Amino acid sequence: MKILIKNCNLISMSEKREKYEEEIDILINEDKIEKIDKVINQDNCDKVIDARGKVVMPGLINTHTHIAMSIFRDTLDGYGLQEWLNDKIWPMEDKMNEEDVYNASVLSCVEMIKSGTTTFNDQYFMTDATIKASMERGLRIHCTRALMDINGNGEQRLEELEELINKYDKDNDKVKINVGIHSLYTCTKEYVKEAVELAKKYNLYVHMHFAENSQELEDIKRIHNVNIPSTLLENYLGDVKSVLAHCVKMNPEEMKELRDLNISVAHCPVSNLRLGCGVAKIKDFIENGINVALGTDGQGSGSNLDMFSTMAYTALLQKGINEDATLLPAYDVIKMATVNGAKALNVDNEIGSIEEGKKADLIIIDLETTMTEPINDVFSNIVYNVKPNNVITTIVDGKILMEERKIEGINEEEIYQKCNSIIRRLTWQKILKNI
Repeated sequence: MKILIKNCNLISMSEKREKYEEEIDILINEDKIEKIDKVINQDNCDKVIDARGKVVMPGLINTHTHIAMSIFRDTLDGYGLQEWLNDKIWPMEDKMNEEDVYNASVLSCVEMIKSGTTTFNDQYFMTDATIKASMERGLRIHCTRALMDINGNGEQRLEELEELINKYDKDNDKVKINVGIHSLYTCTKEYVKEAVELAKKYNLYVHMHFAENSQELEDIKRIHNVNIPSTLLENYLGDVKSVLAHCVKMNPEEMKELRDLNISVAHCPVSNLRLGCGVAKIKDFIENGINVALGTDGQGSGSNLDMFSTMAYTALLQKGINEDATLLPAYDVIKMATVNGAKALNVDNEIGSIEEGKKADLIIIDLETTMTEPINDVFSNIVYNVKPNNVITTIVDGKILMEERKIEGINEEEIYQKCNSIIRRLTWQKILKNI
């Protein structure tokens, strides 16, 4: 299928093009961008989209999610991280079945399509159900079976992950498996090394929570018998590419140790604030040459999967805590949500920017709204003012997933009802258990 987008204002995020170009045509042929030019003949095109006055930019890349946690949206108030997980979430997750994970994942897929996210990096369990939801909705998914062994069953989880690795064809560019080590405070030293060997065996990257809060660091010190948890990273992850979520509790000296490692940081500012973890020192990561991408975390702690608000929080917090308004120009923050995310997931040769020959993952944004007019700086407008409702069209792999805010082939009201039923059932089971 050939799709021609006419007359758009383009933010390609490509180093080969101007940062902002007006009145540009984009020709999509099957799954790839075939041509970008001022005027492209629309003959022989199956569909023409007139995007005059609209902005086209790459689809957003969410590098840290747990999308089946949509049913736990805003269950956090009154809890710290460890108490929330141990006392509230994990007991309910133990009662979830594959259908629950599937329906909760469908809800999140709809949320992402409507808010401009086209690729996400997920860590959860019953992973087949999340993959099924993502494939049905047409999104690009990187995922894993979360690995931990502190509470037992570690080998079973490794077996489940290896089954996933062998089940999904490496040539399927819309489904990528990685090795998801939950964290160093839920995994023993021997288990981490076993997981890393699996990553090496299949040439996969590692996706792991790290240094999210102070209690985590104390637990890591105790479990791994170290004084400084960051010293474990070179020992454990020195030979593999890794995506570390959070990294809130790391100082500049520790960051220097990461410079020679193949590590990207998935910054999740909203979740970190909601959990009272603090603010990651993103400025220092950047100054140390470390790739920083963005994530929302799950909706239980992050509230939603809105990458635009994640961009805004990222910029505002760094300017505020460093008392420097010049930090993180808006264009650089957009890079974190697109190009840097693609680099973190090792797919920047395919996605993250709009270029001829790359995959056709892009979104169309309407900036003609009360919140965004007048447009003095389009990049600042996107970072600070754009909301999910400004996204009118979402295209992944050359397929239109949403057009003019309409998603075909799904009854949204029905999925809302199913997810509400799930959380009511899980909550009631937890109440009965405590009687």
